[in-house]
Amino acid sequence: MADLGVILEDLDAETRTIDDVVAALPKEGWARATPAEGWTVAHQIAHLAWTDRKALIAAAHPENWQAEVEELLKAGETYVDDGAEAGAQRPPREILDDWRHGRKLLAQALKAVPDGQKLPWYGPPMSAASMATARMMETWAHGQDVFDALGLTREPTARLWHIARFGTRTRDFAYKVHSLAPPAEEFRVELTAPDGATWAFGPEDAAQKLTGSALGFCLVVTQRRHPADTDLVADGADVEEWLSVAQAFAGPPGNGRKPGQFA
Repeated sequence: MADLGVILEDLDAETRTIDDVVAALPKEGWARATPAEGWTVAHQIAHLAWTDRKALIAAAHPENWQAEVEELLKAGETYVDDGAEAGAQRPPREILDDWRHGRKLLAQALKAVPDGQKLPWYGPPMSAASMATARMMETWAHGQDVFDALGLTREPTARLWHIARFGTRTRDFAYKVHSLAPPAEEFRVELTAPDGATWAFGPEDAAQKLTGSALGFCLVVTQRRHPADTDLVADGADVEEWLSVAQAFAGPPGNGRKPGQFA
């Protein structure tokens, strides 16, 4: 069973890594375009603050979630972009303070969720530990956009394990988002961790296998790199197809990145 305390500690460390970078930016740095079309650094941080607020509703006030879904349906498919755009219009200091305050409240709320309780979300309901992992995944992914926009290299850490595990567990979800039937058989996934160790998921005797770096896998399942721009090796046609649709985040299919964009 996943340890919520460990995940929240790693999530806090991940957010501080990004916070340290954006807190030092001049105003014009917040206006820098990121690889996500139409999104600046300000949009990326505003989106993280926005999503933390939505997660806070799910964790602290699940009885209000249906009303949140109804508002989403009224807004249509642009609700995520609209939220980021509205937040990005504020001064950088306000965006940053909002993100800091919201993520603190969310951590407290997740700690208070009773064992066994599932939280509503845009995708399938999830435990507090899974919600914290989802926040880790999205925080890291949007942080990558920020680092890419600023031309900075982020050193991979053992915190990638949470995202790698989440990426394998969301395999079937990614197929369904793309209106495809998931393969009946599980895959074997063997990833090289930042310290050189091997992280393995799935049965050892699986007929199809994926190998490569944990960093490359995390970049692909968060759609921050095209599989062709990573060291991932797919052994099996179904694995190759999975890499083309892999998506660890909720919502409609993402646009991902183009091959060669980060070669």
